[in-house]
Amino acid sequence: MREELTITTERVDDIPVLLAQSDKMAIPALLDGFFQPHGNWEGTSLGWTATIWLTHILSEGDHRLNQVQPWVANQKYTLQTSSGQAVREGEWSDDRLAIVLDRLSETQKWQQFETALNQQIIRVYNLKPKRVRVDSTTASGYWTVTEGGLFQWGQSKDHRPDLPQLKVMLSALDPLGLPVATQIVSGERADDRLYMPAIEQVSQSLQEHGLLYVGDSKMGALETRAFVQAQQDYYLMPLASKQMPDAVLTEYLKPVWTGEQALTAVYRDREGSQPELIAEGYERTVTLSSDVRGKTITWTERHLIVRSLRQAQAAQEALQARLTKAQAALGQLNEHKQGKKRYHDVASLQHAANAILKEQRVEGLFSVTIEEQVEEHAVRAYGGRPATVQVARALSLRWEMDDQAVREAMRRCGWRVYATNHAKEDLSLEQAVLAYREEYLVERGFGRIKGKPLSLTPMYLQSDQRAIGLVRLLSIGLRILTLLEFSVRQRLAETRAVLPGLYAGNPKRTTSRPTAEALLGALKGIHLSLVTIGQQFHRHVTPLSELQKNILFLLDLPPDIYDKLCADFLKPT
Repeated sequence: MREELTITTERVDDIPVLLAQSDKMAIPALLDGFFQPHGNWEGTSLGWTATIWLTHILSEGDHRLNQVQPWVANQKYTLQTSSGQAVREGEWSDDRLAIVLDRLSETQKWQQFETALNQQIIRVYNLKPKRVRVDSTTASGYWTVTEGGLFQWGQSKDHRPDLPQLKVMLSALDPLGLPVATQIVSGERADDRLYMPAIEQVSQSLQEHGLLYVGDSKMGALETRAFVQAQQDYYLMPLASKQMPDAVLTEYLKPVWTGEQALTAVYRDREGSQPELIAEGYERTVTLSSDVRGKTITWTERHLIVRSLRQAQAAQEALQARLTKAQAALGQLNEHKQGKKRYHDVASLQHAANAILKEQRVEGLFSVTIEEQVEEHAVRAYGGRPATVQVARALSLRWEMDDQAVREAMRRCGWRVYATNHAKEDLSLEQAVLAYREEYLVERGFGRIKGKPLSLTPMYLQSDQRAIGLVRLLSIGLRILTLLEFSVRQRLAETRAVLPGLYAGNPKRTTSRPTAEALLGALKGIHLSLVTIGQQFHRHVTPLSELQKNILFLLDLPPDIYDKLCADFLKPT
């Protein structure tokens, strides 16, 4: 009697690691604790439904709801064993996932969940919050703009002003870039009004004060600085021209230009080479006063006047290029050439010249004069017409570069003023400059949310409510990536080890700072084979490579998370 033989193969890849990491962070349990589905919900809990969906997003780089159910069907046994849940593919329909997004969009419960998740992560990973970076980004899409809706026209950070957008405000903990607070607002909102709510949300979530908040110049509004000071925290940001007028900056720079003010050099360590000189500057203190919630507060602020060497060089080269372009454009403005428009009145020619200077941002660096000249043109005799002389008035444009003004502009290049209320003993000028230069940490988080592997854009949702829920779900995914990366880098640093084998085509190349994407990519190619012969079940998992075993060790994950796929396997349902 022949018994029927069936063989099923599943792609395991990074699924066990992602689920183990999520469970370590208590994501399923916390989601179930704060978000309750409606009474008709049956089967896998909302927390595990969201966690397995998030595993799909991180593993496949695709947030589309209609892609999850077939993926679950193809990885059913892997998901079932790794999660400990009775996985039924119908529970990951797009309708059911939409309910998950609806629940995550509930702001009050989300903030409670985010607070609990932050406390869990801080406890498990023994983090000591000291510095938080706050910044915003936009996500554009082909959405319908409605009055009062989430998707609005605004200043796009995706260079897509033709598309409506939403805005995401992210607060991330240094040095991980770990999200601790996420806000989603309509796309037309100005950034400067978003910082105080974001900082307040971080304070409530982390339940700590004495933190240093780092942001860009849009965080520099006086009321924002006063708010941070009032709640006994610290701030660091460059000041925009509105808070630091050119006249004040000039006064700060005069003693530098005369040689009366000594400058402090700022160096950045470079692995395997000598420290690099990146900036120089000095500081002054000012006294500020402002009203915060009906109470006037007064405090001392440090102004760090800093010149970035690389930025100064780039700015000077750019200024020289703009000067050259302006001269060429002025020279061609009123030239006599067939088919080219000529200006015949002083006002219109002056307006055109000013437009060129404004376009090239060299206003004040040229003196432009317009002279009216009389031109005579001889007209030859022709037929019965006698020879004549025609008299015409023409405009002559002359310009001269103001060398002194150009020199002043050149030596101002690269200078910025940073503001902080932190004591010099705890945050020196050098430390402040280096701290601000790590702003890429939050930008990197934005890149992960909007691009691979979280892939927020393009977004395939039209509902405001579900778009909010999706961004919040992806912020959990960003936490998973960040902590995976942090764990491995910290373990390598503690043991002073390096990780070889991550770079395709160069197996001997090593790194002490692998990315989460590279680590997860190294887990690709692991398969589970399910062999059924009559009533007998046999399972086989692709043997792990030394690199894959090493990654599990560095992540402090049980070495059997792949082996258990072959042991005590649940009978297919």
